Amino acid sequence: MFGHKSIVHGAKKFLFSPLGDLMLQHFDDQFKSSRIFLTQLFAVQFPHPHSGTASKFKLYPYRLLYKLLLDKRLQFKLYSVEIATCLMFVQSIDEHSYESLVKEILNLRSKTNEQWIEILESKYDYHVNAYYEWDYYQSKLFEEAGLINRIEGEVILKMKQGTSTTRTIKKTYIELNNEVAAYCNTLLSNYSPFKRPLNLDNPHRLSSDVIKEIYSFFPGELLKELGLKSAAGLENVMNLMSAIDYHSENPEKDSPYEFEKLLTDGFNYFVNVDALLVGGAGKTDIECLFLDTKYKFCVDAKSSSRKLSSLNSGRLRLHRRKIGAGYTLIITPRYLPSVLTDIEGDDVSVLLASTFTEFLYQLITSKDTETDYTDLHNLILENTGKDISSLVSDLTFEKFAS
Repeated sequence: MFGHKSIVHGAKKFLFSPLGDLMLQHFDDQFKSSRIFLTQLFAVQFPHPHSGTASKFKLYPYRLLYKLLLDKRLQFKLYSVEIATCLMFVQSIDEHSYESLVKEILNLRSKTNEQWIEILESKYDYHVNAYYEWDYYQSKLFEEAGLINRIEGEVILKMKQGTSTTRTIKKTYIELNNEVAAYCNTLLSNYSPFKRPLNLDNPHRLSSDVIKEIYSFFPGELLKELGLKSAAGLENVMNLMSAIDYHSENPEKDSPYEFEKLLTDGFNYFVNVDALLVGGAGKTDIECLFLDTKYKFCVDAKSSSRKLSSLNSGRLRLHRRKIGAGYTLIITPRYLPSVLTDIEGDDVSVLLASTFTEFLYQLITSKDTETDYTDLHNLILENTGKDISSLVSDLTFEKFAS
């Protein structure tokens, strides 16, 4: 969850996510880094863009892990053998199957060492690999990160892994570090392990948009926990980006108006743009002035729960003529190919909402770059009548990725 990669002009680029960027800033602060890392784990879903996990897994694995660690019935602990033989095979979870899972773990907990040996050897390769991956890698990593306490237990048996390696299987268990327990509980209250993860193969969305949504996870609860609520206006920025993406999908009665209002706020973050919410019949949604050259342009917000199916170029042209604007920028979550036919040869460009918010977030939070509209302005002038989303995405990676 530190970020995602792309290839821009033949070069591999890595763009840090908001959580990844925050971790870099506070890596040496144990209090802050442990909570940022925990939050990153809450964002991990299966399937995941950088995981080979089969698509049959559909869950937030670490949300489930930490819910179990906060379950009184399990005495607030999990044994490594329980994780290796039971938890790692959970493919999906809901309230009902969670209760069945707790009962299964409690049943396993009643087993004798001899019965455990029988269970472990029943799927020998699966279990020894799962135990090793959890006990030797993840649990030790989480302990070093300050998330859990790890208590070594007695030896159950030794198992061969491969042809020459022997693994010692112990009754080791983990419990949540008290220092992060309250914050973990807060996250679980607001970000359920029972939520359905995003589909990477969603036929109605570009995979790049799904990936952006996964990596945009940045709960306001974290900023409050770290005492950074007002630091550089970060919470306001994240709330704005999330709200733009949310209302672009038109989920509520007032979403079209909210989308226009939020985009106006977004454009006013640019140091060289004045944006005014206009709206109403026969008018553009947002009137903007590029201050460097006194160039006026229009922004039209098209929120939709479905794909934008058409645009009236004549109407958009009239909106520009009324205020003396040079071009119209359409911002929408998705559209049909017919939209590009509608604007071909006209002074109109289309930009996906998620691409806009990713670019604006990186611009606002960058320490080395002003929130300058110039690059976006020039891209639009050079690519009217087109979708500029891929160009803006490339620009984001060029300016902010490493």
